[in-house]
Amino acid sequence: MLLPGLAAGMLMMGAQAARLDAPAPELSPLVDVASARAALGIAVAPPSANGADDQIHDIVVTGAERAPPGDPFENLNAKSFEAVQSVDRAVVEPVAKAYNKGLPKPVRKSFRNFFANLQEPVVFAAYMLQLKPGKAMETAGRFTINSTLGVAGLFDMAKRKPFFLRYRPNGLANVLGYYGVGPGPYMYLPIVGPTTLRDIIGDTVDKMAVPFLIGKPFTKPAYVIPATILNQLGERAAFDDTVQQIRKEDDPYAAYRDLYLEQRKAEIEALHGRTSGDVSPVYGRRMGEDDAARQ
Repeated sequence: MLLPGLAAGMLMMGAQAARLDAPAPELSPLVDVASARAALGIAVAPPSANGADDQIHDIVVTGAERAPPGDPFENLNAKSFEAVQSVDRAVVEPVAKAYNKGLPKPVRKSFRNFFANLQEPVVFAAYMLQLKPGKAMETAGRFTINSTLGVAGLFDMAKRKPFFLRYRPNGLANVLGYYGVGPGPYMYLPIVGPTTLRDIIGDTVDKMAVPFLIGKPFTKPAYVIPATILNQLGERAAFDDTVQQIRKEDDPYAAYRDLYLEQRKAEIEALHGRTSGDVSPVYGRRMGEDDAARQ
């Protein structure tokens, strides 16, 4: 291996000598850098005070934009939001508008009362887990009154004279939040919509518990499927104005996310006796809300 190396070195030395013996190439005329920059549309920095061009340029390093706190899956969530909104505009929104236009307000309100009444056993259990027996008994009273005098919950008689038992939303997700469990990452899921890790766990358990707490016929698919569709359609129709307002925002996804998280935080704070400012609901009914205006 030594001989090939020496031979290569000698050839390189000979090539360098040949280049030194060759006449120097004629130099091209100097180019006016300023004129060239101007011709190419490149901005020229003004000369420095001492007449020399500045040779030091600032280097700006930019990193990838980070997702906001609480929404680590923002890009994926935003795409899911856009896809759901596309389907909503094409299919759900026309049906929701027909639902609002075709059914009188008292009928729509009765449907929402009926489905809210079915949740009362879960609300009762949640208050017991939060060690609030007084509110649990009020919830049991609401369920009994509305299931009998309110004709299976179609009419909210419990909030009227002489009972004055107002509606209070509650569930396992609220129980977790009450004891300090954070919401976890925010998610926007098809069918489910806006939620968090804590809320999706709690809401899933709540929905599974309702049929078993109430019993037949609410355990049969023949009831569960159409009832779920009707309930979701009624909720979408009730919040149609809110959906339209959110779509007018510069960033509808972020606006929807912020409103949802604000409402959930307010509901947890209310369990501790702390009330926040006015919160615009994006789902369900606020605590004690007489939703006649929303119907």
